Amino acid sequence: MVDLKTRYCGLTLKNPIVVGASNLVTDIDNLVKLEKAGAAAIVYKSLFEEQIQLESLELEQSQEAYSNWDAEHDSFFPSLKHGGPAEHLMRLRQARNAISIPLIGSLNCVFHDTWIEYAQKMAETGIDALELNFYASEIDFESDGAGIINDQLEVLRDIHKSIRIPVIVKLSPFYTNTLSVINKMDKAGASGFVLFNRLFQPDIDIDKEIHHYPYNFSSENDSRLALRYAGLLYSKIDASIISNTGIFSGNDVIKMLLAGADAVQIVSTIYKRGINYIESMLIDIEKWMEKKKYTSIGDFKGKLSKENMIDPFSYKRAQYVDILMRSEVFMQYHPKRGELNDGKGIEDY
Repeated sequence: MVDLKTRYCGLTLKNPIVVGASNLVTDIDNLVKLEKAGAAAIVYKSLFEEQIQLESLELEQSQEAYSNWDAEHDSFFPSLKHGGPAEHLMRLRQARNAISIPLIGSLNCVFHDTWIEYAQKMAETGIDALELNFYASEIDFESDGAGIINDQLEVLRDIHKSIRIPVIVKLSPFYTNTLSVINKMDKAGASGFVLFNRLFQPDIDIDKEIHHYPYNFSSENDSRLALRYAGLLYSKIDASIISNTGIFSGNDVIKMLLAGADAVQIVSTIYKRGINYIESMLIDIEKWMEKKKYTSIGDFKGKLSKENMIDPFSYKRAQYVDILMRSEVFMQYHPKRGELNDGKGIEDY
């Protein structure tokens, strides 16, 4: 009997499959089904400060629509203020009480003080860890990369000091040197890193000439960037590594573990194949481990990381150049004669 348990950010998970944040997990029934299907942990839908700001603005505008209607009516509505994150916090508590596996909160803010305030309030709901979505969507020309990183590091340090649960960072892949950023955040108190955030981007309908925002599901080939960074980071940082995006099968999970990840996050898989597909993924992992005679994930985790590879170029650009060179060779190969167009045999290459 193989043991699928793994450690992630100080939490013991019964297996390496974590369900990432999405609208799917806001339904209590779905949370229960996900746990029953085998999910080891669940990340609750993100709390977005920008959404709260928008709702607050809409409330103010609706109240002011009939203000100063006449001399006797300053307003037809009582004075109300938006409840802020109260509803999200209530739902987070309900979710925490509905399942026994670890529940992780997710937060995305704009202002430094709000990051700290909301992080503290979310920690009070009983969640087991907090995931910070560090995504800077810049639309001006003045912000520079160093300033953005320093702001994120300051937020991370202050949240780490202010709450007692593990703080996880979910990163985009758009840093100049992602490894350097992760190294700094590791030292600043991050307990884990999710690699990488799949970002929603606008599209354009050319018939209607409008922007639209289609669902941005991942595909099977989207996992390779996370695979590479898991392999580069294994044993190099104190924080845990969780691979995200493009993980659709038990084999995909195995690849990430071999590279050095502690666990994986899945979302698109659930939307495309259903909640119960988690069971199939776990069965595939167990069968592979039995075939290879591995009794625990620790027996093979990081086996194909940069740290444990004999080939020094496995995770470097030289590998890409090597592939291109070999591709050119095979394009010239004449299968009938067993030789190249330049007269040399294939074995000479």
